[in-house]
Amino acid sequence: MAEPEPERRTAPIFLVGCQRSGTTMLRLVLDSHSSISCGPETRFLPDLQRIVGRDWERLARFGFPREDWLRRIREFFGGVHADYAATRGKTRWADKTPLYAMSLDFVTEVFPDAQIVHLIRDGRDVVVSHRKRFGYWSAVKCVVKWPRYIRTARAVGATLPADRYYELRYEQTVTEPEKAMRGLFEFLGEPWEDGILDYDSKQHDVAQKYTTEAEKRRAAGGVSEPIYGSRVGTYRRELDPFLRLLVWIFSGPTLRALGYR
Repeated sequence: MAEPEPERRTAPIFLVGCQRSGTTMLRLVLDSHSSISCGPETRFLPDLQRIVGRDWERLARFGFPREDWLRRIREFFGGVHADYAATRGKTRWADKTPLYAMSLDFVTEVFPDAQIVHLIRDGRDVVVSHRKRFGYWSAVKCVVKWPRYIRTARAVGATLPADRYYELRYEQTVTEPEKAMRGLFEFLGEPWEDGILDYDSKQHDVAQKYTTEAEKRRAAGGVSEPIYGSRVGTYRRELDPFLRLLVWIFSGPTLRALGYR
């Protein structure tokens, strides 16, 4: 007997995680679903937090309650995504902005029904990726940034019900992609679709730099599949002694809490 399809949902989806954790890859998988539109990063939602945050004392003089300002923010931000989704024949929208991991308290206040997907990658590999993509100083700062992103996002996630917050490990996503993605789409209440993992065969609004970088990584790894696990554990051969020491000091407790050894 065929398994019943999961209950369909219409709530917005927010995909977050520390930069260089695989969020772009996961964004393209989501965007490959026939119902979900996951467009370019927005990044500006925290800027609107000023309205009900540090600027609230002044703006409250307009006489509108805080809830009304939140509604206006929700209609503006959600309207942009909904209109974009409609132009692509999609019925549900997702936002992939890694930075929102630091603002999930505001995100979930504006969108009280939002489903949060938090992609977590081994912090040591994230440090390596920062060095290769942004330079050595970025890698040094990442040993502090990565655990801060993890702690902040998980703290908000701990306050949400199970159907609102979902953690996905990068390592499983790239080594067992179908198993990992089936679990994700079940959480989202969306049916599984064959071919969804072949995201590179579909059209996405992606900056050319991402396409070029992905092609270079696949060529360097000698793979042709869009999802591959060759970058798992790169820290073992690419993390120098100084960065290893910094990771041990600043990222070690979070690595251990997440079960990374």
